[in-house]
Amino acid sequence: MKIAVLIKRVPDTASVFAINPDQKSVATDKLKFVMSPYDEHAVEEAIKLKEANGADVVVVSLGPDSAKEVMRTALAMGADEGLLVTGAGTDSLTSKGVAEALAAAVKSIGAELVFAGKQAVDDDASQVAERVAELLEMAHASVVTKFELNGGTAVVNREIEGGSYTLELPLPAVITIEKGINTPRYPTLPNIMKAKKKPIAEKSLADLGLSAEALAPGVVLESLSLPRQNRRNHIIDGDTPARVNELIRLLKEEEKAL
Repeated sequence: MKIAVLIKRVPDTASVFAINPDQKSVATDKLKFVMSPYDEHAVEEAIKLKEANGADVVVVSLGPDSAKEVMRTALAMGADEGLLVTGAGTDSLTSKGVAEALAAAVKSIGAELVFAGKQAVDDDASQVAERVAELLEMAHASVVTKFELNGGTAVVNREIEGGSYTLELPLPAVITIEKGINTPRYPTLPNIMKAKKKPIAEKSLADLGLSAEALAPGVVLESLSLPRQNRRNHIIDGDTPARVNELIRLLKEEEKAL
């Protein structure tokens, strides 16, 4: 069995963010990058399955050449090889284009099972893995807290508000992982050294045969802004009707919340 694990290079959540002068991108020169935390659980689940049943685990990512550093972490955890979609055009893709590229990459390696974190912690879009599944016409389940493989069927517990339910999915399938399903292992020094020699293949968008139409964004980014850091306190005086009216006015006119 070949298992693909979709991972993403994201800024460390402790980083201090700044918006570039164009107000359409984040300044990345001073950011530290790590593997998205949910993806660590996806890698661990794939490695556990490999150890129990035998499998070839391939980590798949999209980004600049520096994304290999994060991929090496997954290889040190126990993944066998990597595939990085990189090069011209990858830095401007939206979730739609990223999904097209990752789906083509997964198809090129012939994966029977795809794991991913339930969402990336930078944009919290929570849609790329599901898009990949639809593009590849695979069954999929999201926010999974328990996974078992029963022959050609995946049996999962999917978390929902107030509880969970059990699903059976035929392979091939795409599964997104929630925290709590496992505890990601720390790479040992010998495995870190071995990971440096494990192969990471590279493919461009052109190599994957993707058209400009397929990669075109479905949304247009107009501007980015950082949320207000300071807290505001506003005491509204008067009787109850007057305070309600003033609160509504503040939310509409000053906070733009309504």
